[in-house]
Amino acid sequence: MTAADPSGRRGASTFVAWIGLLFLLLPIAVVVPVSFTPNRYLSLPVDGWSLRHYEAIVSEAAWRSSVGDSLLVGASATVIAVVLGTLCAVGCWRISSRLSEVMRFLMLAPIIVPSIVHALGFYQAWVQVGLIDTYAGLIIAHALKGMPYVVISVSASLANFDLRLEQAARNLGATVTQAMYRVVVPCIRPGILAGAVFAFITSWDELVVTMFITSRRVYTLPKKIWDGIQDNISPSVAAMATVLIVVTLIGIVAHLLTSRRRQDAT
Repeated sequence: MTAADPSGRRGASTFVAWIGLLFLLLPIAVVVPVSFTPNRYLSLPVDGWSLRHYEAIVSEAAWRSSVGDSLLVGASATVIAVVLGTLCAVGCWRISSRLSEVMRFLMLAPIIVPSIVHALGFYQAWVQVGLIDTYAGLIIAHALKGMPYVVISVSASLANFDLRLEQAARNLGATVTQAMYRVVVPCIRPGILAGAVFAFITSWDELVVTMFITSRRVYTLPKKIWDGIQDNISPSVAAMATVLIVVTLIGIVAHLLTSRRRQDAT
C-alpha cells in the first residue's frame, strides 16, 4: 500500500496538470480557427478558409497605428522602468537596512494594488499636470507599473552576487562607478534583462490605466482590441490574437534554441 501511494499521487498530480493545461489551451483552439473564417462575424470556418481578416489588420490604418503606439509606449516605458528599477534595487542593496526592506515593500504596491485604483490615481494626477491623452503621460504610467518587476528581478540577482568581486575591483584601482558598470552590472545582467521583459509585457498588455488616461490621440493595441469587441465583434480581433500567439511561440522557441546553443558551447 505504501509503495502504491507515491505512484497514485503522481498520477493524480499529472491528471490535474493536464486539466489545467487544457483549460489554458482550449481558448487558443477556438481563437485560431475563428481568425480564418470568411464571414464578417465570429464563426468557425465551416464553408471555407479565408485570410481576409489578416489582410485587414495589415491594411487598416487603425490596426497599424495601434501596434506602433504600443511598441513606442512599451519600449519607452521599459527603458525608464529598467533604469529606475535597477537604481532602486542597487540602492536598497547598498543600504541593506530595515529602510531598504521598507522601500522594496513599497515598490510592490503597483503589483498588489488593483489596476482600477492606479487608474483613478493617475487620472487625478495627470489632469492636474496636463498629461491626459499624451504619450508622455502613458509612458510614465506604464513605467511606474513595470518598475516593480525590475526591482524584484535585479534584487534577486544581487542576492547571489559575490561582494568579493567588487572589492577586488576596488583594490585594483577601480572607482565606485567603474566597479559598478564593469563588475556589478555584467553580473546582474540576467536580472536586468528579465525585468525588462516583464516591464515590456506589462506595458504591452495594460488596458485599465490606458482607458482612463487616454482617449483618441494615444491608441494602443489593447485599447483597439477592446473597442473592437465593444463596438463591432470582428474576426480581425481573433486574427490579431493569433498573430500575437505565433510571435510569442517564436520568441519562446528562439530563446530555447539560444539557451541550448550556449549550453553546448560551454
